[in-house]
Amino acid sequence: MGLLRSAATVSSFTLLSRITGLVRDVLIARAFGAGPLTDAFWVAFRIPNLLRRLFAEGAFSQAFVPILGELRSKSGQDEVRRLLDRVALLLTLAVMLVTLIGIVAAPWVVSLMASGLRAASRQTEFEAAVWMTRMMFPYIVCMSLVAFASGVLNTWSRYAIPAFTPILLNLSMIGASLFLVAWFDTPIYALAVGVMAGGVLQLAVQWVALARMGLLPRLNAGLGASRRDPVVRRILRQMLPAIVGVSVAQISLLINTNIATWLQPGSVTWLSFADRLMEFPTALLGVALGTVLLPSLSRAYAQDDSAAYNRLLDWGLRLVLLLGLPAALGLALCSDALVATLFNYGAFGAADVAQTRLAVMAYAVGLIGLLAIKILAPAFYARQDIRTPVKVAALCLVVTQLLNAAFVPWLAHAGLALSIGLGAMLNAGLLTYTLRRRGIYQPGRGWSRFLLRALPGQLAVAAILLAADRHFDWIALGSTPGLRVLCLAGLLATVILAYFATLGVCGFRPSDFTRRAA
Repeated sequence: MGLLRSAATVSSFTLLSRITGLVRDVLIARAFGAGPLTDAFWVAFRIPNLLRRLFAEGAFSQAFVPILGELRSKSGQDEVRRLLDRVALLLTLAVMLVTLIGIVAAPWVVSLMASGLRAASRQTEFEAAVWMTRMMFPYIVCMSLVAFASGVLNTWSRYAIPAFTPILLNLSMIGASLFLVAWFDTPIYALAVGVMAGGVLQLAVQWVALARMGLLPRLNAGLGASRRDPVVRRILRQMLPAIVGVSVAQISLLINTNIATWLQPGSVTWLSFADRLMEFPTALLGVALGTVLLPSLSRAYAQDDSAAYNRLLDWGLRLVLLLGLPAALGLALCSDALVATLFNYGAFGAADVAQTRLAVMAYAVGLIGLLAIKILAPAFYARQDIRTPVKVAALCLVVTQLLNAAFVPWLAHAGLALSIGLGAMLNAGLLTYTLRRRGIYQPGRGWSRFLLRALPGQLAVAAILLAADRHFDWIALGSTPGLRVLCLAGLLATVILAYFATLGVCGFRPSDFTRRAA
């Protein structure tokens, strides 16, 4: 029950984060539409985000959290403090160097990320992307140190603050879009300033939390001593394959962004807004479960408790299916309603709704895979095995690009989303197969019965959404936006009630959501 409560805490703040993120994107869509300069912003914003996932939230967390948890359980407070000081120093120096290089090399970085912007007819967009890239590159410094603080707080089971702080980024960007636009000759530059303000706020909040716990790192540990520390060197050795693994996913994102810049103007923005909708279930369920499972799986592995290890994985995967399947159906069958209600205002017209809807439907194909990876990959990280997920991800990268070659000429930007979804399903399947083949994961009894009992709920969701799609014209309802919001809210409430009522009729009880966390 403790794990479910922790996951619910993370999900609650993540939900608030995603809601504020949607408000942010609605304001961006209304003010700037899906035009060339909006594409330039999303390209520029994706660059520090890519590096953040590469160096900070991805590779660093995967290597740092299991080792920190092990050291905390086996060593004294002084050793833990010494490790925090030394890791924080090296991390700060490394990301500051990367930031300096990125600011200087911004034109080349943008060219690599979005070569389509180098066309003679798109020089205005290219120059805007370079300016915003330089403005936002220091964001990686803030977010790397935020990732460090989050790893410490999560290891001490303080999940709420790391889950809350992303809201500050969204609020900063909302404030910038409302109040700073008039200060710039190119109005969209205000968003880049908002990103930097949000990064500073996130860092301040998390470091205050560390200070209150007496764990605020001191950046005077000495460079030589930090580099020679055997535990630090162990983290660095673990980070190398982790960086390769995270790089695989980011290379795929880089390639897809580059391809999108060669497609119809607006393609990058359509994909970005579709990705925003996908982030709701992936963050609320996948990220939340992955966040609380990694420390718990690490403890079970350190204690050689294979039974607890298997129960944790069973619980996580069953929740993924029980809550992820209706979410996938909702995204696929309710995409027109979601996109129109959220974004169809101002400069974001009906044509933009149609194009974004295609991307959302394509992404939905792979939602279960994206969620399952958040559970399956930590099963390897907890055992300090980062190489296996890396090899699987590398194979899936190759397959994804082969799928791009097949789908993009046919489906344009939606083909990029479909390739990512199918690649995620393959990734999840291979991780599951590897865990089973090595005897690491032995599923508990009752899986077949569980799946059969869950099926009627999915059929109920699909029936309601298909009927609603035939009944409502969501674009036409734009003339009465308040009514459109009420219709969507009523539809979603009906689907949720029908789904859980059907689950109840089929024998599911609240204990099915909690007992495997015990």
